[in-house]
Amino acid sequence: MTAAKSYQKPYQQIPIRDCGEPLVPIPPEQFILESPHPYQKLGAPYDQSAADSPYHVRRDVRDRLIQANQYLQSQHPNLKILVFDAYRPIEVQQFMVDYAFSERLRSAGLTVENLSEERRNELWREVYQFWAVPSPDPATPPPHSTGAAVDITLFDLAGSALNMGSPIDEISPRSHPDYFVDSADKIEVQYHHNRQLLKRVMTAAGFHQHPKEWWHFSHGDQMWAWLQNGRNVRGAIARYGRY
Repeated sequence: MTAAKSYQKPYQQIPIRDCGEPLVPIPPEQFILESPHPYQKLGAPYDQSAADSPYHVRRDVRDRLIQANQYLQSQHPNLKILVFDAYRPIEVQQFMVDYAFSERLRSAGLTVENLSEERRNELWREVYQFWAVPSPDPATPPPHSTGAAVDITLFDLAGSALNMGSPIDEISPRSHPDYFVDSADKIEVQYHHNRQLLKRVMTAAGFHQHPKEWWHFSHGDQMWAWLQNGRNVRGAIARYGRY
């Protein structure tokens, strides 16, 4: 299953000068890592080699993630970062994009056979608001395929997740970081507070947050360079390309 057209993001115009840093493992003793990985449970085609593990990132990204977790625990000793996803090979990106499209079909009560071209394109637009195109072009890699991006949330040490108001990977406006910012509902105010805490510890370590995903942060990729440069393409350079 493939998209009917390309949905390029503004940041993908930014040139990449890869610094050559290796992928390194995220230390499991310092973070919460789910095993098996959520996408492996769905059948995503990860290679069996250690270097293909979803819990790898570039070396500086790992160091900054450790800084963020240390900063979090200095302020909230009962909390810890859960890493939901990190490095994502192109093949896994393709699998998850196709899976997300199939889920949109299912939730709409549609099948490929009864899908009009207009409705198909509409569904793909919804998917690509959140999922990057699994482009094989080295100039336009998906953020997770560079080893620069992580999907994370917060857990307390008793093993309970802080409620962020929507699950990771939900394709809906609720996933936007500031969706609950103007809410007067006490529960939704807490959702926003939790999201702000997550953002605060990550930005303190040099990460930028995805504009539409409360859980996605990166450092050094094209999206990061775009946000670091005030959402301006001119003059921005990414340090990490496809790995």
